[in-house]
Amino acid sequence: MVRVRLQGVTKRFGSVVAVECVDIEIERGEFYFLLGPSGCGKTTLLRTVAGFYRPEHGRVFFDDRDVTGVPPEKRNTGMVFQNYALWPHMTVWQNVEYGLSLRDIAPRKRADRIRRALQMVRMEGYRDRSPNQLSGGQQQRVALARALVIEPDVVLLDEPLSNLDARLRLEMREQIQALHQSLGITMIYVTHDQKEALAMASRVAVMQAGRVVQSGSPRTLYSKPANRFVADFIGEINLISGKVVLIDENIGVKTGVGVLYGGPGYDGIRRGDRVLCAIRPEAMEFHAGSPGEADHVVAGTVRNAIFLGEMEQYVVDLSDGTQVKLLESHPRVRSAFPGDRVSIRFARDSISILRDEGENSA
Repeated sequence: MVRVRLQGVTKRFGSVVAVECVDIEIERGEFYFLLGPSGCGKTTLLRTVAGFYRPEHGRVFFDDRDVTGVPPEKRNTGMVFQNYALWPHMTVWQNVEYGLSLRDIAPRKRADRIRRALQMVRMEGYRDRSPNQLSGGQQQRVALARALVIEPDVVLLDEPLSNLDARLRLEMREQIQALHQSLGITMIYVTHDQKEALAMASRVAVMQAGRVVQSGSPRTLYSKPANRFVADFIGEINLISGKVVLIDENIGVKTGVGVLYGGPGYDGIRRGDRVLCAIRPEAMEFHAGSPGEADHVVAGTVRNAIFLGEMEQYVVDLSDGTQVKLLESHPRVRSAFPGDRVSIRFARDSISILRDEGENSA
């Protein structure tokens, strides 16, 4: 396994800047995710690590070795593609063997490594089948075995589960996680699926328009987004706009539903700034009785209620016209109905204060 470091990497295609001045450090054995919408540059960045693209500016390092100009076949990376990229005229065994034959591995060692790789992905019983005799999930496991069999320093996965149905995605997610834990290999995984990144990653880099806008643990990104884009992209978020009226141990924001307080640590925000109070739907709950000292309580009217099985989702219009969502877990009965006047409570420490950058930032 290796530590992967990208230093000021920029990649252009003609006049289009796909990746701009990206700095990333991925530790040995880390499961690192590149997350973002289509066209944000995450696959371009992955292919730059693989060696398929050479950046116009910047450097790529594996440990202390500069591999910027090293061709893909000499980087010892295993790549798992979105479309599997299996040879249709070869058996499962032959597909997995392909990378070893290019490396001139002795036949006996080759057979041992193929068997181990197929066992790791639970495909040893399918060795003589062709890809068109396999399901999508089975083809993806073969693609993963082909990447692992060469004993790579780093495994690169480009949206490997996007072509699978929901149940298979969950199954493969668990298998890939288990493989990473057992092998301890460095993995870089590209996805646009926020839940996938939150569930699997050691750390995540969120990308927007070719840049990394925030990186950190899944829990940090979810609970303390750096800006509106990250807050909107990772899960549901409620945004209440206002103006900063107090900066002390806490930040006080005057909104249409009263003064809301966020915690400390918001560098660069000043009194008078327009900001957004960001609150996750699960941090809100219907209120009955007196609020606690650290609680906010706001009034509203239920617009809609949707039963989702393990959750009930409520859409509530606040008194200033802002619309928010509230989630109740494991509802036995419906707590409110459309048209009901309600009070909603949420804790001060559940609020993130974000700069109001306008709709274009989302």
